[in-house]
Amino acid sequence: MHLSTEESGFLRDLVHSESAIVLESGKEYLLETRLVSVMRSREITSYGQLVTEIRRTPRGPLVTAVVEAMTTNETSFFRDLHPWTTLRTDLLPGLVERRASSRSLTFLCAACSSGQEPYSLAMTIREHFPLVAANWRVRILANDPSTEMVDRTKAGRFSQIEISRGLPAPLMARYFTRVGMHWQARDDLRSMIEVAPGNLAERSAWQQLPEIDGIFLRNVLIYFSCETKTSILRDAGSRLRPDGFLMLGSSETTLGIDHAFAREQLDKTVFYRPAGTPTSVAGRPGSPNRTAADLPAGHGASGRSPQAEVAPLATSAGLRSFAPTTASTTSVDTTATPERQRSRLSGARS
Repeated sequence: MHLSTEESGFLRDLVHSESAIVLESGKEYLLETRLVSVMRSREITSYGQLVTEIRRTPRGPLVTAVVEAMTTNETSFFRDLHPWTTLRTDLLPGLVERRASSRSLTFLCAACSSGQEPYSLAMTIREHFPLVAANWRVRILANDPSTEMVDRTKAGRFSQIEISRGLPAPLMARYFTRVGMHWQARDDLRSMIEVAPGNLAERSAWQQLPEIDGIFLRNVLIYFSCETKTSILRDAGSRLRPDGFLMLGSSETTLGIDHAFAREQLDKTVFYRPAGTPTSVAGRPGSPNRTAADLPAGHGASGRSPQAEVAPLATSAGLRSFAPTTASTTSVDTTATPERQRSRLSGARS
């Protein structure tokens, strides 16, 4: 059973009109593969019958099922590693220092799929900035066009295969409980995440959001047309604070699409700031593209160690200490407790 040219065109147009996702001509195999389960669950025996049913009820649950089947939900915990290192050693310490008076941080994980990204962010904050997690208002907003993915993210329940993709065993033991064949996120982790349905291509999805300190829009833009990318980046920029950051996927860029963002790079990590962001908050001193190799090991955004950068905050905010690990780490060492981190830092100084 294969799609005809007419059936393929109808379904591609449907997916684009409902989600703005572009399915190029010639990828009929993708439609056929992903629609099998939708058709089987509804006892639909041909693509012609599927098209007829959709035309009969153009706003029904079948349309939702078809569109959700065509969305890509590839994700993992701490995906690509190096963005999480940069987040921990540079971006988060800078934000913590600048938000000392408000004690408030807001992040957005857009198109969050089954939730590994927002849960990775929550664990990063709890592990490396525990007093911020305990004493500040930290909001991790997440959205996805798929109601199934929204429900899964809310539940915070992952299969053994999902857990084994990127999540260190110590974090699994600390933040998840085995429930049957799945792993359930701890309530205090889940409480940091607010998830709701949202289509990035619709301006209304952005207009209802508060001002945001950091936007994770990773591996999303590649599925949209240039026109839709421009619209999404414009709306993202309207919600991003002037000293906030935008994180895209490794194969994505704002260059040539939206001039409101400036590209910056720290080590292997590329991220974006609103154009005109003062260099004092833009990362490392000097060129925005300066890497860790240009600075002594363990130094962060201002040329000082992350601990030295945040130390004045600890006094002004009434907090005793922060323990982000040093910038010389090449991978996300999320296994270390704050006590072990301080011990390592003390040993390094001696």
